[in-house]
Amino acid sequence: MYIIIAILIFGVLVAVHELGHFLAAKLFGVRVNEFSIGMGPALFQKTAGDTAYSLRLLPIGGFCAMEGEEDASDDPKALNNKGLFPRLVIFAAGAFMNFLAGLVILLLLFSDAAGFYTPVVTGFADGFTAQGETGLMAGDRILSIDGEAIYLYQDIAIFLNMGDGEHYDIVVNRDGKRVVLNDLALSPKEYPNDTGGTSLRWGIDFGEVIEGTFLAKLKISCLNAVDFVRLVWYSLKMLVTGQVGLTDMSGPVGIVTTISDVGHQSETIGVAIKNIGYLTALIAINLAVMNLLPLPALDGGQIFIMYLTAFITKLTKKPVDPKYAGYINYGGFVALMFFMLIVTMSDFAKLLS
Repeated sequence: MYIIIAILIFGVLVAVHELGHFLAAKLFGVRVNEFSIGMGPALFQKTAGDTAYSLRLLPIGGFCAMEGEEDASDDPKALNNKGLFPRLVIFAAGAFMNFLAGLVILLLLFSDAAGFYTPVVTGFADGFTAQGETGLMAGDRILSIDGEAIYLYQDIAIFLNMGDGEHYDIVVNRDGKRVVLNDLALSPKEYPNDTGGTSLRWGIDFGEVIEGTFLAKLKISCLNAVDFVRLVWYSLKMLVTGQVGLTDMSGPVGIVTTISDVGHQSETIGVAIKNIGYLTALIAINLAVMNLLPLPALDGGQIFIMYLTAFITKLTKKPVDPKYAGYINYGGFVALMFFMLIVTMSDFAKLLS
């Protein structure tokens, strides 16, 4: 059941992306030849105005076929005959819709929250030594750790764990003043816990809670979305620097498997829905960021090529033949498909291991 749900989720996120392109195209008067939900053979098709609306067999996304998107067209309503700003909005609208979908999912997940923890220190475990005027104090609001902004309570554990586990540069707000704690000695240790034993932890307590008003829920949802964007950039950075390899990445198969695993490992159906929802929000925002990368065949690549050709045209006073952009995008598409094939093979290898 969870595999089917995962496949549908992935398909819906792609369809939402294409819906963004469609709505923006209609807004700027671009002719859309076909807007399809799903891929493969058409189950239903109806034409209204200039557009054929289709429902197709395979629930794995969709597409928005715009006039003048692939080849130059003389139609005044073609995409290639629109100005830079309309095309920028149209190309970016898919990513915007994915980001908006992730934000809405987060807001729904937090809709029943009574309150939220804040990154404000409320106390310390017995034996915690990094406290006092030159260390942390109760009431300190942690602003950053090793230069990384702390938006949410859960960010603290993330960036402490990403550090060296011994020394940190921490900035706090203390009584309305910004206090910098450079090279603060801080590491996880065995501290007493509520059960009478000990557990490995950082020894810092956070107990301040803000009421879960609508504005608080909206703010926390937005901050979570920003955190997801930061997480994607960190992942890309780690890939470029070699900290992670292709085997650590997941394609559609790996994503579907992960969603299914999250569902099966949840204690109840309600918990499974929330966990899968949170993962779906992360995937939606991941798609938004990845699609805006300036790589051929991606929306960001389309935007980059669009402005590059406009710059060349202005410089040389001669229009750039659209076929060259087509060649670049086709080459990028082939490279992207080859890359996805490698990632998919890696996903299958993980399943079989």
